[in-house]
Amino acid sequence: MRGTFPAAGHAHSASARFPQGTDRAASRQHRAPGNEHWPLVGRDAELSALDALAGHVLTGRPHVVQIEGPAGIGKSALLSAWCRGDERFRVLRARCHPREQGIVFGVVRQLFQPVLASADDTARKSLPDGAASALQVLDESRPKDPDPSGPDTTAAALSGLDKLARRLSGQQPLLLAIDSPQWIDPPSLQWLVRCVRRADTGPVLIVVVTPTAEFRKHDQLLAELLHPSHCDTIDLGPLGVPDVRQLAQALWRDEDPDPSFCASSHATTSGHPLFLRALLSHAQLSGLKPTAEHQDRIRTLSLTSLRREILHRLSQAPPEAVDLARALTLLGDRSPRHLLAAHCGRGEAVVRAAAADLRSLGLVRAGPDPGFVHQVVRDTIVQTMSPDELSREHARAAQVTFLSGRPDEEVAAHLLAADPVEDTWAVPVLRGAAHQALRRGAPEAAATYLRCALRQPPQAAERGPLLLQLAVATSHYDAAQALSYATGAMEILTDPTARRSALGLLTSCLLLAAGRGTALSVVDRLITEVCSLADADGADQELALRIQVLRSLTARERSSALTTSPAADVDELLGRTPGERQLLALHAFRALRAGSPAPYVATLLDRASGTLPAMSHEVFPRHYFVAHTLLYLDELDTADQMRAQLARATEGKSRELLDTSITAYHAALALRRGNVTEALATAQTAVDRSSSPAGRPPHTTAVDAIRIDALVAQGRLDAAEHVAQTRSAEGLEEGTWEAPFFLMSLATLRTAQGDTRAALSLLHECGHHLVDTGIVSPAVCPWRSHAAAAHLVLGEASAAQELFDEELDLARRSQIPRAVGVALRMAGTSASGAQQLELLDEAVSTLTATPARLELARALHDLGVAQARRGDLGDARRALRKGLTLATGCGATALAKCLRQRLHDAGGRAGKSSSGLLTRGEARVSALAVQGYGNKEIAERLFVSLRAVEAHLTSTYRKLGISGRHQLAAAVAGPAARSG
Repeated sequence: MRGTFPAAGHAHSASARFPQGTDRAASRQHRAPGNEHWPLVGRDAELSALDALAGHVLTGRPHVVQIEGPAGIGKSALLSAWCRGDERFRVLRARCHPREQGIVFGVVRQLFQPVLASADDTARKSLPDGAASALQVLDESRPKDPDPSGPDTTAAALSGLDKLARRLSGQQPLLLAIDSPQWIDPPSLQWLVRCVRRADTGPVLIVVVTPTAEFRKHDQLLAELLHPSHCDTIDLGPLGVPDVRQLAQALWRDEDPDPSFCASSHATTSGHPLFLRALLSHAQLSGLKPTAEHQDRIRTLSLTSLRREILHRLSQAPPEAVDLARALTLLGDRSPRHLLAAHCGRGEAVVRAAAADLRSLGLVRAGPDPGFVHQVVRDTIVQTMSPDELSREHARAAQVTFLSGRPDEEVAAHLLAADPVEDTWAVPVLRGAAHQALRRGAPEAAATYLRCALRQPPQAAERGPLLLQLAVATSHYDAAQALSYATGAMEILTDPTARRSALGLLTSCLLLAAGRGTALSVVDRLITEVCSLADADGADQELALRIQVLRSLTARERSSALTTSPAADVDELLGRTPGERQLLALHAFRALRAGSPAPYVATLLDRASGTLPAMSHEVFPRHYFVAHTLLYLDELDTADQMRAQLARATEGKSRELLDTSITAYHAALALRRGNVTEALATAQTAVDRSSSPAGRPPHTTAVDAIRIDALVAQGRLDAAEHVAQTRSAEGLEEGTWEAPFFLMSLATLRTAQGDTRAALSLLHECGHHLVDTGIVSPAVCPWRSHAAAAHLVLGEASAAQELFDEELDLARRSQIPRAVGVALRMAGTSASGAQQLELLDEAVSTLTATPARLELARALHDLGVAQARRGDLGDARRALRKGLTLATGCGATALAKCLRQRLHDAGGRAGKSSSGLLTRGEARVSALAVQGYGNKEIAERLFVSLRAVEAHLTSTYRKLGISGRHQLAAAVAGPAARSG
């Protein structure tokens, strides 16, 4: 028999059925936790609302309920009472704590560990494929993967948690109750949002208990979790006078509370439940009765704040109970009794008695592990401690948790709140916590731990490795900051392997931080120091090779030409070491940009590539140079294989900057192929994905250039202008090598808008930038031919011809067919007669052998127009029709419209057959849409963004000439049906 996860086993799981024939709300005997004599009153409407929302969830769709209100209003009491009265759900609860914000998946662990603890080995082995990866997050007893880049990443953990939730909700609907989500750790919040987004999650009700006045921090993910489209809010207000009467009846069992007494109590507390209970308890202890005679005396109690009442109750506690209250404040609810005893310096029996004392005072709730009845109690106790006392208490808590063998992250949370400690174990613990945080996909948390480690008493031998580890963590999301840390590490490290690793990271960060005001003077000083050391001992040739790469990059950042010959003779390098291969890759990239012949560039690339290792910051520069050289060599299939490999290597590892860089490269590849729709959707994904705290992600200027080119190709000039204005407002970073590409795209937009003079000015500015940086090859940027075309429009034939000839000569020398074909086409526009047809025909022949489908469509347009002008209408129609098919398939709407008109003018007709018009991505999306999948489901199945699915469908509708999804099946099946 297959094992199953038990339905019970949690302290808050429901255990009693409703009596038949009774109203659900009325049948509950609600009691507030920790105060069994207090009933839950005045909340029948809220309980009914929860019942109704739960019924909606039972249909199989996840939903969120937010119970909102000020501290002490009864939010947790309402939820607890409802959970006890409804056995339809398996209830899993978690209480967020400020100290646990940095513990990755801390709230998820709270939710699922009780279920995991009650499951036997058979049940665990029966988990569906992939769900076992969630155990690495949930089960602290499992061995940890020592490699942060191993398979146990955030993506794998999230996917495993998805599968685990589906398994559990399939057995019994789940209710995930979460108190104080303003302190939730980001990975747990990320999973909860995924849980709501996914259509196949099953019946899962997520209930979050949030304060109001204290709840002011904006969090984008939390806002998405609480979005009105899938979240209902129950806002708790104060109680009424009749509710006060019920509370008084529960306290004075033999008395009939007088209405005037109840009204006075309500007026004194404004109906606040926690204040009311405190006031009524104080009144009873003072010997008052709920009578008219005592209504005036109730006002003299002057309970103005709950804090005073809590402090009063705490003052009645023995010292052992006060110590326990402080320990609970620091260590948090659910802390093991032995840990609390160690922090208090007392035995467990004493702690058990102290917990009973606090429970009798109404400060701690009943249960096996002591915990405060409300967050307000903790906050009040914190306010009684000075900053120095808090620091000392946290240092004590860190020591206790460390000696008790608690996880590094738990110990580190206390070290973050304490002043530096003298103990030598602190730094290893913080580094271990950072390692775990990075492995779980939380680089910001890892960086926080490591900065705290740097503040500990100095250990000279540890500072260099600490800075290097900090550079690795910050390089996931802030390249400029990581560059600073890596530079600091290089100045301290003495181990050759560590120094090479730091130098590789520094080079990667320089690539990713381009144009961000990088402090190049620091890098220059570092290069000088490293070179002098290398010259002194002559031992580390690998380091010297990588220094050459770094020196070239700093030159690029200053817009200096990258044509200076390297110190080593590159032609003699065989690519036997990582340093040699990195230098070869850089030289291949430089040689291509300088216009060297493609065969020579390819030989350098072959020696540089070899077997590319898995993605890491140390080898990223090599990947970068190889990838971009392949792009401009038009080796797009090889380039796309490499892109896919890199994307898989970084997936789910929170390497935000690398992910964005790869996405930008994907968009560039799509545009080089002529896939306009895919290029635009992918570029937009790169824009949307970025949430870097350092500001704009890498390659934003290049991504905006791609967006403008794609939008112009679609004829959406207003949208392209909006991108251009936004980029212009943000400014082009001085020295960034991407600036000329943006200027080229902006010139294309101005040309489409009819402003030829402005376009020409931009093109010449683009050319100056390119020449300054040593970029000569028209395969990289064919600015000369576009400038020549602008000169021609303005009647400046001589200047135009000079630029046409120069570009064609450079293109032929580069031996890259795309560059030759584009130059031939542009030169053909300035020629006439037989020479024009000869140039355009050669352009079409040349481009046909390349993956440049959009450029071929443009050449076919120009050839068809020239043939029609000479009266060769049959050849013209064939060229125009083929160009129309290509342009439509590319999603180049503006060109397709022009070709259709030209074809009509030549006496031809454009058919509406969809055969062969859809790109691979459009075909895959359309096939799933025809099968009935929604956009969200398609995105999940294909592992693409929702925006990409929408873009593919929009392009498909436009190509097929239909208005929407309801016509898609017939349009896709039409050609096949007719051919059969």
